[in-house]
Amino acid sequence: MLGGVNNQLFFQSLAGFAVMLVLIGLLKWAFARGNSVVTRPLRVGDDEEYGLLRVVARPGNHIEGEMLRQKLAANGIKATLTQTKRGPRVMVFEKEVKAAEAILRS
Repeated sequence: MLGGVNNQLFFQSLAGFAVMLVLIGLLKWAFARGNSVVTRPLRVGDDEEYGLLRVVARPGNHIEGEMLRQKLAANGIKATLTQTKRGPRVMVFEKEVKAAEAILRS
């Protein structure tokens, strides 16, 4: 008791306000635009829109591309198979382009 008065109702209402503030914050975060936890749909770009990756092969389909990617991986080169606007492409980092092209020619 504070000052001889029973303050239980006062403290319960403060706790209720605190819970409401937490719920309001949680709902604002969950429904905020632009900060979604769900991934955006992938956007297909041109060959030049993939940053540090460079095209080393232009397979006819994804099966051929995966075979080429696995051939590079077996020789220790990290490669990526991706879909571009002009079809599937096998890409590697710039420093490994010459080695990858040599492996794919052999």
